[in-house]
Amino acid sequence: MLALATALAVSAAGPAAAQTDPAAVAKGYKAPRNALGQPDLSGVWSNATITRLERDPKYGDRLILTPDEAKAIEGASDQRNARLRADTDTTIKDPDKLPECQSGALGAACGYNAFWTDPGTRLVRIGGEARTSILTAPANGRLPTRPDAATARARAQRGGNFDNPESRALGERCIVGFGGTSGPPMLPVLYNNHYQIQQTKDAVVIVVEMVHDARIVRLADPQHPPADMRLWMGDSVGHWEGDTLVVETTNLRREEGLRGPTDNMRTIERFTRVSPQQILYQFEVVDPAAFSAPVRGEESLNFTKDKIYEYACHEGNYAMTGILAGARQAEKNGKPVEGNRGQIKEEGGN
Repeated sequence: MLALATALAVSAAGPAAAQTDPAAVAKGYKAPRNALGQPDLSGVWSNATITRLERDPKYGDRLILTPDEAKAIEGASDQRNARLRADTDTTIKDPDKLPECQSGALGAACGYNAFWTDPGTRLVRIGGEARTSILTAPANGRLPTRPDAATARARAQRGGNFDNPESRALGERCIVGFGGTSGPPMLPVLYNNHYQIQQTKDAVVIVVEMVHDARIVRLADPQHPPADMRLWMGDSVGHWEGDTLVVETTNLRREEGLRGPTDNMRTIERFTRVSPQQILYQFEVVDPAAFSAPVRGEESLNFTKDKIYEYACHEGNYAMTGILAGARQAEKNGKPVEGNRGQIKEEGGN
């Protein structure tokens, strides 16, 4: 028993394989079939989690947390959430110092305080094991960016951050969700982490709660459009490999993708239902010009009885006119907005 315990401890502390075998997670579970005979992925699922995309360097190449480490991290998260939900301390006059303002953007209005956010309370768990990061490859769980790739998003922008609507982030413009939530790959953000999957004979539709996007994965037509035809969320083509839905996406616009893609970015996603309550979601990003090695990651899409309601983004988007009008007034006053030629930081990025 001592030898077994030692072996398990070494396994938990050592490097893990780049991709998990879904069959090992499913442990004999067989996904139910829908009326079309497909593995049934339909329903509403959530990838909300406190696990970050990139791994804290202190963990090195270790993907799996020990039970005690996981308990401590989730316990600290629970304590923080309880503190943020407490009554506001009216003796604190600086809004940036309020505890509830520390969960989102800073500023006079506190950005989004804890009332508005829902990033999740638990770590990613796959096969019952808590993860140190969503990324599984490279082994250190860090993005292997190339120096010139960091400017990809800046090149896609037109002028300064406050010059035109086109210079603002896509989420602010109500085009696609913030922080990569729409995908591919589909990453958790500050709130609205629900996805509704619907299946037909010829397509799988993934309705994204954030900004109310809808990804259409074609099953019947495997051909991608010409390379110069760029689409929001790219062009996704899928096929079934046993119980796994495999989706290849190309033709992404440069404003999207993982941290500023090049024109040749390609993603491969794999959706495998491994239990009644979970879909194992795996992704690989291949973009040699942006990343020095392939990037792989894994998440758990967890079943929820919640419903997805319309995200009426455009109807309430008074912030866009306010941001631009404020910048114009600042220029008239001879005080251009700080960071007017800088880089936008999207809210909710993981």
